[in-house]
Amino acid sequence: MIKKQMSLTLSPYLDIYDLIIPKDNLLRQMNELVDFTFIYDELLNVYCQNNGRGAIDPVRMFKYLLLKSIFDISDVDVVERSRYDMSFKYFLGMTPEEEVIDASSLTKFRKLRLKDTNLLDLLINKTVEIALNQGIIKSKSIIVDSTHTQARYNQKSPREHLIECSKRLRKAVYTIDETIKEQLPLKVNNGLLEDELGYCQKLITVIENAEHISSYPAVRERLNMLKELVNDDLEQLALISQDTDAKVGHKTADTSFFGYKTHLAMTEERIITAAVVTSGEKHDGKQLQSLVEKSEQAGIEVNDIIGDAAYSEKENIAYAKENNMNLISKLSKTVTHQQSNRTNPNMFEFNKDAQMYVCQAGHMSFKKSSTRPRKHAKDGKGTVESYFFDVEKCKNCLVKAGCYKDGSKTKTYSVTIKHHMHEEQAAFQESEYFKVRSKERYKIEAKNSELKHRHGYDVASASGLLGMQLQAATSIFAVNLKRIISLASKK
Repeated sequence: MIKKQMSLTLSPYLDIYDLIIPKDNLLRQMNELVDFTFIYDELLNVYCQNNGRGAIDPVRMFKYLLLKSIFDISDVDVVERSRYDMSFKYFLGMTPEEEVIDASSLTKFRKLRLKDTNLLDLLINKTVEIALNQGIIKSKSIIVDSTHTQARYNQKSPREHLIECSKRLRKAVYTIDETIKEQLPLKVNNGLLEDELGYCQKLITVIENAEHISSYPAVRERLNMLKELVNDDLEQLALISQDTDAKVGHKTADTSFFGYKTHLAMTEERIITAAVVTSGEKHDGKQLQSLVEKSEQAGIEVNDIIGDAAYSEKENIAYAKENNMNLISKLSKTVTHQQSNRTNPNMFEFNKDAQMYVCQAGHMSFKKSSTRPRKHAKDGKGTVESYFFDVEKCKNCLVKAGCYKDGSKTKTYSVTIKHHMHEEQAAFQESEYFKVRSKERYKIEAKNSELKHRHGYDVASASGLLGMQLQAATSIFAVNLKRIISLASKK
């Protein structure tokens, strides 16, 4: 049963908040800026309204998740810190003497209450609404880009993931007391997941009992991370070896990642207005229309769309023209390939960083060749580019039907270059307006860096696309609020 209890209970100690939490404290400013009661309306249908035991206030639970994102800490640490950090208690709507929740409640809240909510769009729209009401957003353009996030379960096996986490914990311990090596359990190296789990549990016990070491914050944080990994994943580690929703994406021809992409739209004031979370292999340009529409639904007027060459494909140029928008994206001849007469042209997508095509299974071509009719030797028209794929991968591919024919010695994907199709866009990108506006694109690179390095967005905090969307929702909500507070203080 949902229970609204965010108003502070009567306590003789409430005045302490005014004494020790300064006006410019980030959490105090967030509390004053946002009316968090909108969370009640969003979660109304996932709570029983007339039966059962009173639930922990959903606004408080959501704020716990927000604190995790802002400070990039584990469930255990965010609850522990709320026990003694007065700014946390104030933000959570607790009295100074009030007891904290059990950390396991956060896992249940994520899995049971948030799984069917469209939290990502809701939270972004809420921050955009606040920014518009504050008069912060004045520009009529959005900057688009994507950032990648490594899957929590990557190409490493679950056992290797445990080994890496336990190694980080031991390194933190050794910086304080190397003599503890003699007390630690013997490492196992037999390749069995069950034995590695047993080793991690013994390691946790030994370090927890050594209070003179486990009391150090650097050790305690790594210890809690390992405990959270073991406890949360015991039921899953034996069942899966990788995140089934994640896919291989390519940054360049030589580097790849296994995980997800978050496609972002942002104003020139650096307020994120829309986000789409996909698996790692998805092409950036295919998400442009969705980002524009989501930004407009949030209340943003869009005249200019600023992005890199990945967004200059034919469909996006036509979309921008139809909607009287300027597409500030340099043409790349390869993303404007002619794909007519194909039954399924979206089976292969061009990766602008690697300058190669990627199939729907996530495999990248390893070389290309180019041919053209003799009569077009000078003007380049009619050029056919063929991209070659590794046949050994094709033979064992799960989606080879309709793509690779058994017994074939080669697998290629050919495209025809049509230079004359984009003369208007080519002329536009030579204009002074295009050159000046394209210089704004750097801003979104800094925003991507902030998400990764300050809010833990470089690695997924949970498995699955739903978990990644929840992480995106809280992280973007946090960075948007921080930006709004920063801009409002300068007014």
